[in-house]
Amino acid sequence: MPSYKQAILVRQDLQLPKGKLAGQCSHASVETVLKSDKKIVEAWRNQGMPKIVLKVKDEKELLQYLSQAQDANLIVSLITDAGRTVIAPGTKTCVGIGPDDEKKIDKVTGTLKLL
Repeated sequence: MPSYKQAILVRQDLQLPKGKLAGQCSHASVETVLKSDKKIVEAWRNQGMPKIVLKVKDEKELLQYLSQAQDANLIVSLITDAGRTVIAPGTKTCVGIGPDDEKKIDKVTGTLKLL
């Protein structure tokens, strides 16, 4: 059985406060899980729900990785903020990828640094 994980990509140029960052990452995690195959989610849960949070430079890089993940047939979610607190409405903050086979995700995100 493959090892499963989830990846969350976060824009560094926004310099989000820790609480806001945690909320945006949570949105990305939940959204992708809700879109994912139930059998994969169950296997991922049984493996302890591993996830990693990775840094991207800015919106352009975030969208490049989103596109690469889509091209690799991975389940993705682009998170845009409602603008009620510290950033403007519609700001793209995070991308959630998976859960899916760790090797498939690493082919897309393997060069990114951990947050």
